[in-house]
Amino acid sequence: MSWRSRSTVSGSSATSSVTSDPTRSPVDDATAARASARRRSLVVLSLGQVLGGIGFGSTISLGALITERITGDEALAGWPTAAVTLGAAAMAVPLAALAQRAGRRPSLALGMATALGGVAFIVGGAAGASFPLLLIGFALLGAGQAANLQSRFAATDLATDRTRGRDLSLVVWSTTIGAVLGPNLVGPGEELGDALGMPVFTGAYLFTAVAQILAIVLYASALRPDPLVLARRGANAAAPGGNAERLDRPRLAAFAVAGIACSHAVMVAVMAMTPLHLVHHGAELSVVGLTISLHVAGMYALSPVFGVLADRLGRVVTVLLGQGLLAAALIVGAAGAASSSSVTIALVLLGLGWSAATVSGSALLTEASSPERRPRRQGRSDAIMNLVGAAGAIAAGGVLGLIGYAGLSLAALVVVAVVIVWATTLRAPGARAATRRSASQPS
Repeated sequence: MSWRSRSTVSGSSATSSVTSDPTRSPVDDATAARASARRRSLVVLSLGQVLGGIGFGSTISLGALITERITGDEALAGWPTAAVTLGAAAMAVPLAALAQRAGRRPSLALGMATALGGVAFIVGGAAGASFPLLLIGFALLGAGQAANLQSRFAATDLATDRTRGRDLSLVVWSTTIGAVLGPNLVGPGEELGDALGMPVFTGAYLFTAVAQILAIVLYASALRPDPLVLARRGANAAAPGGNAERLDRPRLAAFAVAGIACSHAVMVAVMAMTPLHLVHHGAELSVVGLTISLHVAGMYALSPVFGVLADRLGRVVTVLLGQGLLAAALIVGAAGAASSSSVTIALVLLGLGWSAATVSGSALLTEASSPERRPRRQGRSDAIMNLVGAAGAIAAGGVLGLIGYAGLSLAALVVVAVVIVWATTLRAPGARAATRRSASQPS
């Protein structure tokens, strides 16, 4: 075959055109393959986050209501959210270890499969008025939350220094669709549940189950090549950015873990008690659903903005921006606890603060960790985040009963202050060095 005919045939095959180009080196080919895999991974991870967000939204908006109905004890209303976060904490390290051994694909699929089993326990616990069974179901559902959290780190596996914050935030942003849709499925879910004879407040979990099944199929079949496995095969060293040469910075990593965990604890504690607070003040379920939807939108919708800010202003600066938003949310919530509108505004600000702190903190943790420490440190960070969140949810029920919603909001300000004080002990030039270095590298 002549050179002319070969070039014509290669027009229909990307691989042939690459191999027939004498100006391309093996490094060029590896870089192109890595970029293609990175784009495919981002699409799959984003779709998985949409599906995972549906289950997350339904869980948050219904857990406290189911618990109060079967136990009659307001102080226990935060336990389902605590069980979710404890389940996520318990699964974070094992899922990270599985990812380290076999890749992201089996790890994410296993997390969603475990969550699917949790749905059955939740419905069974509600039907039998069994609080322990209900808590087991929510704990298993937490495995899906652990997988959702791991997805944001999976987005960084094939990223360069310059695209890491953006890639992570795009996957976080995609959760918006499912997470906002989830709470608004409460009404239709109840109608469907009534038609099928399901226990009160459990109909929406039918949508959760379907979403988990679709997520399992998606991760198992479409996350190919596995981003973490491909990164380990040496494509990372060949790509621009030199990630393999990055030094480990444990002090910054410790601050990142603390900033993420404390911000999550504040968000979970206040958010978990909001549905109960609104219902006790006469709000309809539709108002509760709308409030939680707007809160979750705040958590995810502007995450790309915070990703860009983290890249340009610095990771630590953006973590501090998140603390400022959290403080504003708590002050508004305390001052306007008797107003549904004020509580809704507070919940939106709460979501925005969580987003800024989580996106920038996650990027900082990844950059501050050497490649060999990165997956396990990410898993430990998620475990700590969820353990602290569980403690906040458990304590929130008792605090709500003792000093009310306004008192809960003011108490949470102490946690925000801890992060702000810690940040002032860090040297800004060292915290922002990676950002300045990555800005000079090609994408």
